[in-house]
Amino acid sequence: MAKRDYYEVLGVGKSASDDELKKAFRKKAIEHHPDKGGDETKFKEVNEAYEVLKDSKKRQRYDQFGHAGVGSSAASDAASGGYGGGFGGFNGQNVNFDFDDLGLGDIFGSFFGGAGGGRSRGPTRGSDVQTQLDLSFEQAVFGTEIDIDLNLNDTCEHCKGKTVEPGYEMKTCPVCDGKGQTIRVMRTVIGNIQQASKCDRCKGNGKVPEKVCTVCHGAGTQRTKQNIKLKVPAGVDDGATIRLSGRGEAVANAPKGDLYVSIRVKAHKKFTREGDLILSEETIDMVDATLGTEIEVETVDGPIKMKVPSGTQSGTDFKLSGHGVPHLRGKNRGAHIVTVTVETPTKLSKKQKELLQEFKKTSKKGFFG
Repeated sequence: MAKRDYYEVLGVGKSASDDELKKAFRKKAIEHHPDKGGDETKFKEVNEAYEVLKDSKKRQRYDQFGHAGVGSSAASDAASGGYGGGFGGFNGQNVNFDFDDLGLGDIFGSFFGGAGGGRSRGPTRGSDVQTQLDLSFEQAVFGTEIDIDLNLNDTCEHCKGKTVEPGYEMKTCPVCDGKGQTIRVMRTVIGNIQQASKCDRCKGNGKVPEKVCTVCHGAGTQRTKQNIKLKVPAGVDDGATIRLSGRGEAVANAPKGDLYVSIRVKAHKKFTREGDLILSEETIDMVDATLGTEIEVETVDGPIKMKVPSGTQSGTDFKLSGHGVPHLRGKNRGAHIVTVTVETPTKLSKKQKELLQEFKKTSKKGFFG
């Protein structure tokens, strides 16, 4: 379904002042706020519209290019960030998506997703592991596959993590009699108090090996160097975290923890990013701005030609469709917005000054009339 016009969403005209925008937003936000029985979808729509229109630069691009000028990723992030229901977040990343075919989990913000409460006999899972991955601007835009080398506790190949020497069985722990915990009686002035604690012998499992593994010596794990191939999706942004389920630390008789890869994208010397938009600037002289010209613009896809019409003013934005960041959830790409700055010369020759004075005299409506 096509997005509604942002001014229509807020119920204001295109000439609305900043104060009018703020008042309209507050009114609509109260009307649709989920905590007050409103529609969550409409609340997010109102928040998204205001997040764009309150920013003068984004508003200018929206007025010129519509929704394509503000980037769908940035707009959706603003919308989901405005209401705390059901959207995990990490450094501004409020979007979840799956990589089932790659063995990856969600992109979200919690580093330590351990098992829930309740008593457990022994460890419920291995420890989670966090590492950081630095990407170039282009790698984040187009995606990449990178090898990550880590030293981790992996499942013992000899006993398969069971801690018992192959050919032998697990037997009931003689210390706790299979209960996984021991009871200690403490004498106090108010009487005897029983205190339960995890059994030191079986580590809460209730069983011990008849003969411990001769390789891992009963630990169930071995420290190994692991090479993990990570396929980074096109369009991933700085601050995102990718979870690889079951690729963390191993522990005896329990599932492995998860591996969390924190993405850091290096700054580009020319480009900046805003959602699925790529932004850059180009400078032209006042003669080319007046007469019109064609310039070569650098994009992530390589240099392309861009026409600059006559009479272009400094600060004008031009949209190069399909040269921005790929959408994480689709096949389309955002746009590349080029802001043109007109350079005014500071040193002129005598001849140049005379020509400009002559031009000024012959112009009836001003210098660029």
